Amino acid sequence: MDLEKVLHAMTPEVYQRLMTAVEIGKWPDGTVLTQEQRDATMQAVMLYQSRHNQDAEHMSVEVGGEIKFKSKAELKRDFGANEEEARAIEDIARFNHNEL
Repeated sequence: MDLEKVLHAMTPEVYQRLMTAVEIGKWPDGTVLTQEQRDATMQAVMLYQSRHNQDAEHMSVEVGGEIKFKSKAELKRDFGANEEEARAIEDIARFNHNEL
């Protein structure tokens, strides 16, 4: 089987089904993936991401095959935390020297 043909024919919908199967370990019909199926599906997902993933999530493969690790600040921005909420999350507790 020609890998390029498979990747070219893979639609975003098929990619999403494969991604979900890898994440939950089951096909959409509920059948459990074998280890071989999981390995092959994970490789297909990573290859697809390396060609098409323009908006890489935390720890995913982005275009060009590079693994993308988003920073805490990037994740907060992506999930909609505003500036004040982001600071509140960062600041668990702050004390001055004379308050200790």
